[in-house]
Amino acid sequence: MTAATREQAALKRSIAATLVVGASGVVFGILSGSLSIAFDGMFSVVDASMTCMALLVSRLIARQTSGRFQLGFWHLEPIVLLFNGGLLSLLSLYAFVNAVGTLMSGGRPLEFGWAIAYAAVIVAICLAMFLIGRRQNREIRSELLALDVKGWAMAGLITAALLVAFVIAALLQGSVYEGWTPYVDPAVLAILTLCLIPVPLRTVFDALKDIFLVAPPELDAKARAVAADIVARHGFREVRTYVAKVGRSRTLEFHFVVPHDHSRQSLADFDRVREEIAHAIGGDPRDRWLTVAFTADPKWVD
Repeated sequence: MTAATREQAALKRSIAATLVVGASGVVFGILSGSLSIAFDGMFSVVDASMTCMALLVSRLIARQTSGRFQLGFWHLEPIVLLFNGGLLSLLSLYAFVNAVGTLMSGGRPLEFGWAIAYAAVIVAICLAMFLIGRRQNREIRSELLALDVKGWAMAGLITAALLVAFVIAALLQGSVYEGWTPYVDPAVLAILTLCLIPVPLRTVFDALKDIFLVAPPELDAKARAVAADIVARHGFREVRTYVAKVGRSRTLEFHFVVPHDHSRQSLADFDRVREEIAHAIGGDPRDRWLTVAFTADPKWVD
């Protein structure tokens, strides 16, 4: 089974589990009267829709090229990540504002029995999906799957925090602090969303770097080191390197200036240099766009 097939299978399983969690959150949110559970369910529904989009992009990337998209479909990956991260950020911000409004209006009564049962089951599901996804992605190394694993971690942390808060609030009932229990649900939601907003925002910033073709420092340093070694060993005059990362793909260009009196200038010689560079760069050739050019005129490298 190829990495692309395993990635798609993992995303399909995640979609099914996310839909179950999302539907449960909506139902239990209504039954318990909990804003935080309803937010948890909506978060899962949005995450499932984004995972569906990620699955579609994964299938397109596996095709590599088409007549219309001759440079491949890699550019769709950061677009999906940007849309996903932006949507989750807006959802978290809206939930935070709603929670603050509920706190200011006197809180919200909650049926803790339903809430605790829901939270315990969902924490177990999220933990299982997080561990399975992380183990698989150690071999697949997919950014789409990495985002999905991050989504399960976020969902699990949200629900775990809800579980702790609901248990504490349930213990307060019948005590002198019972009057504070209506504030538990919106307070927990406000704290959670405020803490979670930076997580999808990081995904947004990383996706923007890919979309704007910002050169990754590590890839740039590696390309320069490989180019310098080739120049030294083969007696070329100079070299220019250009790198970019778009989703899982890496784009690298090497432009060498060859002396007019260079001893080896056959196509076979230059092809061997290309092989050396490809081997030194490494990685999956299917996710790498490598261009190696040679010229005797420096004007063609700038």
